[in-house]
Amino acid sequence: MKPLFRLAAVASLLGVLVPAQAQEVLPGLWELSSDNMQVNGQQMPSMQELLGQLDGLPAEQRQMLEETMAGKGIQAGGQGLRVCLSEAQVKAQELPLQDAQSGCTQEITERSEQLWKFRFRCPDAEGEGETRFVSAREFVTRIDSRFNAAGQAGTSRMETRARWLGEDCGELAPRP
Repeated sequence: MKPLFRLAAVASLLGVLVPAQAQEVLPGLWELSSDNMQVNGQQMPSMQELLGQLDGLPAEQRQMLEETMAGKGIQAGGQGLRVCLSEAQVKAQELPLQDAQSGCTQEITERSEQLWKFRFRCPDAEGEGETRFVSAREFVTRIDSRFNAAGQAGTSRMETRARWLGEDCGELAPRP
């Protein structure tokens, strides 16, 4: 898989990393990282390795990818991808970690204090997953999906850890 395609795939998967509503989490800057990504049973490089490939892209391609991510409220940094959650978003329990224009829908199928199970459907993918809330500053999401990319059917599994970095989002605007 080409590096640019891998990065785009990781960024698009961000759209289904957590349920649309969340347990008590803190507003501010969040970092999402993954060391466990598989496509068709084949282990993929970690998110950090994929993001490291940004440096090898031609300047124009890199800028285009970074601008696309920034327009969706996503920034590459640290160990993974970063998003900013405003206090209003957290209070409303409607966290915009899904791209509103992705065409994806989600349904929470089971909910307890520490665990939410969900399923999702997107134009070219569907699957199920669960989010385990470790604390107000950390949660872990596992997703199993079936997809169709460029006419090729496949499966993927991804485990993502989200951790709160702090109240200050710097220049990163909250996701729309």
